[in-house]
Amino acid sequence: MTTGQSLADGAAGIALLHLETGNRPAAYEALRDATAGGVSIGDGASLFYGAPALAFVLAATDHPGLAQARAATADGTATVARRRLDAARRRIDQHQQPHYAEYDLIRGLTGLGVVLRRLGDHELLRQVLDYLVRLTEPQGELPGWWCWNGPERRQPPPAGGHANFGMAHGITGPLALLALTLRDGITVAGHTTAINRISRWLDAWQQRTDGTIWWPQTITLTDLHRGTSAQRTPLRPSWCYGTPGIARAQQLAAQALHDTTRQRLAEIAFTTCITDPAQLRRLTDRGLCHGTAGLLATARRIASDALTPVPLDLVNDLHRHATPTTNEPEGLLDGKAGVDLVTATTTAWDACLLLT
Repeated sequence: MTTGQSLADGAAGIALLHLETGNRPAAYEALRDATAGGVSIGDGASLFYGAPALAFVLAATDHPGLAQARAATADGTATVARRRLDAARRRIDQHQQPHYAEYDLIRGLTGLGVVLRRLGDHELLRQVLDYLVRLTEPQGELPGWWCWNGPERRQPPPAGGHANFGMAHGITGPLALLALTLRDGITVAGHTTAINRISRWLDAWQQRTDGTIWWPQTITLTDLHRGTSAQRTPLRPSWCYGTPGIARAQQLAAQALHDTTRQRLAEIAFTTCITDPAQLRRLTDRGLCHGTAGLLATARRIASDALTPVPLDLVNDLHRHATPTTNEPEGLLDGKAGVDLVTATTTAWDACLLLT
């Protein structure tokens, strides 16, 4: 796999930084690096790799010299999306459980939906939304997004699989995309029903500890039957898995449905997170995925839509004083490109995080 065409940790992410901040020479150099080994439309292609990743990046520029590349990567994205939709439909028709990479933001159809939304391909985007509606349909005692695999790639799955709550790999990614498209006016049959199914699931698993509101990262079949999560306290307050991303998805859903009660609860959950020193101490890097940059990007979007003030200065100060690691990588999700994007611009680049 050629890492240059990775939006997560390759040259594609660096190109996005330079296009969004107006440094065209550096952007073109990064694009040359990103495409030097070809552009994938294979099974690994996704929002964060291959043709869809480059299509997302190139949507940041209207330079005539890149028109052919924009068209080619858009076509590649459509090819990937159609193939993945066909496979997902067959899986559902056979009443099998999904792997989260089928539907998630990082590798799955939710991420491809993000690219299609950015490209304005509403016809194919609606097919992704139709799939997400089907994904939320219950399968016996389990929700349709219950995964047969485990949350950790290098560890065996728990008996009976798991349900994932995170924005990056869990059901709040589909929730955010469904909410954003509903706000856009791009809708399908069952759209609000799907949003409500996910929202009720989040309500059922909401936790309250010492004045904080949070959700578990995952639950197992044992947790489901017991009716309580084995996770007893909130973990790292990251965009990818923690309360910040989950709260933003719920805020978006509440806005789409004009549900001010749910919106206030989502904003309170976020505020209790960023005012909890025990949670903030768990952030040990500056990156988008796991660190202070991701928290700040999420905080800005929540604050901009909030019904009540969010203490954004707390997060700004936390990020400002975060110390770079000795060997901080250059990439978007875990490295300097993501940190610089948060610092340098407020454009819609963070659509790749499903924040806007």
